[in-house]
Amino acid sequence: MRHFGHIAPEERQRLFHREPGFFTADSPARVLAVALGATLYSPATRPRLADDVVRQAGRGVVSMVLCLEDSIDDAEVTGAEENLVRQFTELAARPEAELPLLFVRVRTPEQIPDLVRRLGTAVRLLSGFVLPKFTEERGVLFLEALTAAEASSGQRLFAMPVLESPELMYRETRVESLQGISRTVDKYRHRVLALRLGVTDFCSSYALRRAPDMTAYDVQIVASVIADVVNVLGRADGTGFTVTGPVWEYFRVQERMFKPQLRTSPFLEVRATELRETLIEHAMDGLLREIALDQANGLLGKTCIHPSHVLPVHALSVVSHEEYSDAQDILRPERGGGGVLRSAYTNKMNEVKPHRAWAERVLQRAEVFGVANEDIGFVELLAAGLPD
Repeated sequence: MRHFGHIAPEERQRLFHREPGFFTADSPARVLAVALGATLYSPATRPRLADDVVRQAGRGVVSMVLCLEDSIDDAEVTGAEENLVRQFTELAARPEAELPLLFVRVRTPEQIPDLVRRLGTAVRLLSGFVLPKFTEERGVLFLEALTAAEASSGQRLFAMPVLESPELMYRETRVESLQGISRTVDKYRHRVLALRLGVTDFCSSYALRRAPDMTAYDVQIVASVIADVVNVLGRADGTGFTVTGPVWEYFRVQERMFKPQLRTSPFLEVRATELRETLIEHAMDGLLREIALDQANGLLGKTCIHPSHVLPVHALSVVSHEEYSDAQDILRPERGGGGVLRSAYTNKMNEVKPHRAWAERVLQRAEVFGVANEDIGFVELLAAGLPD
């Protein structure tokens, strides 16, 4: 699989200075953690879940979470488990289908070995489990269950803990809670693919809900938790983990929204670019601002609950030609001693030692999301990825 693999090869050549790389479910964890991108959640109760998975993969989704937790009613769990096993079995019978990385969000540790056993040979399609309301105490139980399930099945299984418990919100318990989580995920480092933020649960602790014109970073009490999570768990010194961006709850933007309007617009010939920019600005301004702030605050990828969110996340994850140029200059072997140099774009200072970790992270992103051509921006990437 690859990002933007659903668009025509000639279109990728037009868009990319360096095309997105290929990866598989068996790729190294460091590659998969970056490649997750927009992780699309779907309730495990959907009767045509297998078809949904295949369809979304064909539209550019590379990671999905099939949810047995908050997205379904408590009374639906047993039926959802049965449906999940049935749908995985159906997917396993389609060897020709290209599938995204598939994860299951469970409620309890006991579900992990039970589901792995019930999946049988279809477990080969499973990349891991999403672990809700992760704390030190709960986390150990989940990770021990995952370790046992991996040993019994022979299938490599990753964990994606969700940080969403009230202990992380409350000032008097936050530091202790983060330290406990840090100890736990460090002990199981080779199993933890990424850490996910449950901002909806954070807001619920204070009866809050952000409006569609506000980002998570506008809710100061939530922003403070994100900052502390990155501070403790997202460091670039080799001890940190990939931390993914919070869910965007609104989905005004409909798939196929832009191209039909562009086709029928009388301004198509003279103002296509301006029109696209205006439509995008008004339709998804809040989402775009939050993605940009996610990246500025050290987060990579995003939890998504609607397919229309996926392409904007991926388009904004592509490395710009300017970023790539700066990163390459900073990491040149002859720069190993440090120093300061002017950017090839002649608009900024690149200081080799302080900017090295940033440059390394940019090249990791470039490996899976690619590098845009010099004259290609977000609008072009978004328009190219929309379905015809």
